[in-house]
Amino acid sequence: MGRKKVTIVGAGNVGSTCATWIAAKELADVVLIDIVEGAAKGKALDLVEAAPVIGFDLKITGGKDYEATADSDVVVITAGVPRKKDPVTGQFPSRDELVKTNQNIVGEVTRQVAKFSPDAVLIVVSNPLDAMCHVVYEESRFPATRVIGQAGALDTARYKAFIAEELNVSVRDIHGIVLGGHGDTMVPLPRHTSIAGIPVREWMSEEKLQAIIDRTRKGGGEIVNLVGVSAWYAPAAGTVEMVEAILKDQKRVIPSAVLLNGEYGYKNLFIGVPAVLGAGGVEKVIEMQLNDEEKAMLEISANAVRDVVGVLGYQTA
Repeated sequence: MGRKKVTIVGAGNVGSTCATWIAAKELADVVLIDIVEGAAKGKALDLVEAAPVIGFDLKITGGKDYEATADSDVVVITAGVPRKKDPVTGQFPSRDELVKTNQNIVGEVTRQVAKFSPDAVLIVVSNPLDAMCHVVYEESRFPATRVIGQAGALDTARYKAFIAEELNVSVRDIHGIVLGGHGDTMVPLPRHTSIAGIPVREWMSEEKLQAIIDRTRKGGGEIVNLVGVSAWYAPAAGTVEMVEAILKDQKRVIPSAVLLNGEYGYKNLFIGVPAVLGAGGVEKVIEMQLNDEEKAMLEISANAVRDVVGVLGYQTA
């Protein structure tokens, strides 16, 4: 077997940071694709020039020709219009306002990558995330197991980071998970959150815990307010965690947006749930036992996803 190959579509902040960490971990050869050819070529070249210092030995290329992506093992789709503040009003668009523009962009990208890499696993990062998974699934015609949205890995990372910061303990000892749609409608699971096996509620007050949950929900907006554009380090880290699990067939349990087929009572809807990721993509969906409060939150999240998918014109059950 030769080296693995990963294509990243979109050479913006998230895409180029994904490429950087894939290279640093020496996971695979990387092809950066962007509609702005110079951006992809330039960032790929810059990364190549870092190789002698960091010590990775990979082929890294960039451009806008999809033929270069042929036979990729994993394709990461970050393309689309990001959330940016309006220079006049100072406001930034909701995820839903991006949906039609990004449907067209992501749809075209998907058709191209599916043509050249028919056996790839597709990881969707473009926003609005859950809805864009439907676009990629419909346009690629791939099995649902090979279309995965990166959201839960990011939301969970933020959740863990904020808990570690509050308690002044290592992030390595924080165990937790979030379900549902990405962002405001995510479903936190404090019952399943612990620090080195000790339940989180034994470490902090309910008020502090709820404040952390609220901050996690609004994590993307907090970054946008500070920087003016969407986050990139943490989203890229969450994405590369998924890429590594698939390339190395690690069978990692990572919360991911996957197409449910009856699990949790939902069908034909991409929702963030724990999933086992390996060489085949989604190898198993983990169905957790939720209490009434958690089920109600998941229903709110599912309805929010349905609303956006409705804008796309796709049917959900």
